[in-house]
Amino acid sequence: MEKYQILYQLSPGALGVNLVVEELATEAKLVIKQVECLDEHHTNEALEELRPLLKLQHAHISLYQELFITWNSEVSSLSLCLVMEYSQGSLQMVIQSKREEKTEMDPKWMQEILGQMLDALEYLHQLSIIHRNLKPSNISLVSKNHCKLQDLSSNAMMTHRAKWNVRAEEDPFQKSWMAPEALDFTFSQMSDVWSLGCIMLDMASCSFLNATEAMYLRKSLRQNSGSLKAILKTMEEKHIPDVETFSSLLPLMLQINPLDRITIKAVVRMTFVSGSFKSSCVAMTLHQQVVPEIITNILLEGNVTSILEAMENFPSRPEVQLKAMKRLLQIPEDQLGLPWPKGLVEVVVTAMKLHERILDLQLCACSLLLRILSHVLVQDAEAQVPWDISIICSLLSIMRSHSDSEQLITQGYSLLTIISSQVQVSEELQKAGLFELILEHLYRFSKDRDICFSALGLLWSLLVDGCMSEWQFEKVVELLLQSIRLSQERVLLVNNAYRGLASLAKVSELAAFRVVMPQDGGSGLTLLQETYQLYKDDPEVVENLCMLLAHLSSYKEILPELESSGIRALVREIQGRFTSSLVSDRRAFSKLGQAPTPGDMGWARLLGAGSECCGQTSATLPCLLLHFWDWASQSWG
Repeated sequence: MEKYQILYQLSPGALGVNLVVEELATEAKLVIKQVECLDEHHTNEALEELRPLLKLQHAHISLYQELFITWNSEVSSLSLCLVMEYSQGSLQMVIQSKREEKTEMDPKWMQEILGQMLDALEYLHQLSIIHRNLKPSNISLVSKNHCKLQDLSSNAMMTHRAKWNVRAEEDPFQKSWMAPEALDFTFSQMSDVWSLGCIMLDMASCSFLNATEAMYLRKSLRQNSGSLKAILKTMEEKHIPDVETFSSLLPLMLQINPLDRITIKAVVRMTFVSGSFKSSCVAMTLHQQVVPEIITNILLEGNVTSILEAMENFPSRPEVQLKAMKRLLQIPEDQLGLPWPKGLVEVVVTAMKLHERILDLQLCACSLLLRILSHVLVQDAEAQVPWDISIICSLLSIMRSHSDSEQLITQGYSLLTIISSQVQVSEELQKAGLFELILEHLYRFSKDRDICFSALGLLWSLLVDGCMSEWQFEKVVELLLQSIRLSQERVLLVNNAYRGLASLAKVSELAAFRVVMPQDGGSGLTLLQETYQLYKDDPEVVENLCMLLAHLSSYKEILPELESSGIRALVREIQGRFTSSLVSDRRAFSKLGQAPTPGDMGWARLLGAGSECCGQTSATLPCLLLHFWDWASQSWG
């Protein structure tokens, strides 16, 4: 809390205290929600559950900027602090104003805001994230026509029964938007659907129901659907705008049994497809009438310039963007205006950002960018690619949004590899969650050669180019060890992974320590011994193992672990079986006896095959990458 100054306290929420603060370094006004936790276990459980929310990227979701734990001396308890954006307005304030005026909500504005809420919820549900605490006061208005869902919660926080019961007694409104099953602390995506249905009912009935009447109505819906029929009939009699849509939609959203409720996608179809609702929200336009094909064909005829003009004139039309990119893929390279067709990369990237959840468009966009960039870099290895950090974050977000598309994930890693060869982006990639994403993909797609190869290819390019700082080495060690565990049968992958570990162990004692004692438990030395038993007759694998062991043995603090793990016996066996070459160089292990430092070993192959292919000890990155891709085609064959 040292970097924040508390300005004032808002009304307490269902889960904790809300503080308006000023960040001292930036003078930005923020909100910190302090949630009192039962014990350290409960605190850590909630923290780990909320941590992925830091990586969300959506125009209509108020993101958590920081999570941390403090000790609250007043109540002698740990508190989990959630730092989020500050906003003066909320949907609750608009609804309350309309109730006081007894006026209807503007239908166009209501449709606009509803479209944004649906867009945000659909995004969350695609990522298997549940809001859990959806209500009008948690829908902030950052401007008159722009809303954001805020205060996303976790299962650990929402199942704190004692705190819920206290808050419910203090303020009976707090739980009235929650689904019936949520009162028993069972949450699902269908719980969000119920809450959204209650919010829509509030928006539609604010001209003739006061706050107390609306609360009792919401509560009654959990036991008796008859009260909904009565209010819908009243809405018809009062000629509430869009009553036909509400009359068909709300009974499907407010079913007592969650299994009987419709999904958010179905709500979108009923409102913005078959219904008459309209919203400028980009995602909602995906479901509206497309540009006629004959018009699209005319627009996209001609050269690259005319195609780019069509893309720029119809940025929100995914069918135009997709057809344009397919047309560009068909144009011969000599007609594309390479190296850089004016504005092409920017237009394609803009389309990717606007239509993140359309898989076909993302696949086509990635294919087009890979085609252009590979052609340019072959012609001129020094050509500069127009990238910035927002593009990198968008690529990672797109890969997360389409977590089941092996092709898109592979293409994403390939693009990131090219970007990393042009600019220093390792720290940005780390902050954006690259290493965690690679680890997740190595677990999920351990048998998919393309994904494993492209992910490790990106990692390798960052490593050999010296883009990483020492504080990033631990994550890289973890990933390389995991790649070996998952792919012990792939000899060339194993070779390059051990070369990478040796490179890290040579320059960083911290990396060497993590090889011996990984953070995830187990032992890197045990893994090394397993690899030796599998490839004891392969001199190249054994040589790479020896390189790693030699660098590990140069650190006095690690020697006891090497001794206790039986490495001395392994070294003796290797020296007995290999009588020549680097493998049998006894000097390399004299720290287990008496050896020189790693710098005296004269191993020109420390950076692996990339250096050899270029005939020098420090190859340029383009050469290293070309060799790496060539190696991969053999490695996975």
